[in-house]
Amino acid sequence: MRDIGIDVKNPEGEWDGDDNCPFYGSLRLRGQVFEGTVSSVGMQKTITIERRNVRYMKKYERFEKRTSRLVAHLPSCIGHVNIGDSVRIMECRPLSKTISFCVVENNGGGQE
Repeated sequence: MRDIGIDVKNPEGEWDGDDNCPFYGSLRLRGQVFEGTVSSVGMQKTITIERRNVRYMKKYERFEKRTSRLVAHLPSCIGHVNIGDSVRIMECRPLSKTISFCVVENNGGGQE
């Protein structure tokens, strides 16, 4: 296992030989770090993250809610995540057309 450059807990799961793993494979991480809630787990090794933002609109003197969605690679060493779990993702090179982030930590906290 190698150091990925940020302070995260070491994953407990087993590695299945996936090269796109920041801990055991050759995937390099750089750039932005986000936290979000898992909204979809229907794809293979891929999850969708939702981030909710609230901002003040000066013209209308009200707050506006916005949601942004990001698609992230889920390495096998992180393990299984459920909808509603809080995860931390970090930017990496583009792995596909929509995937440019990788899950680095599962904080749990999902619905049961």
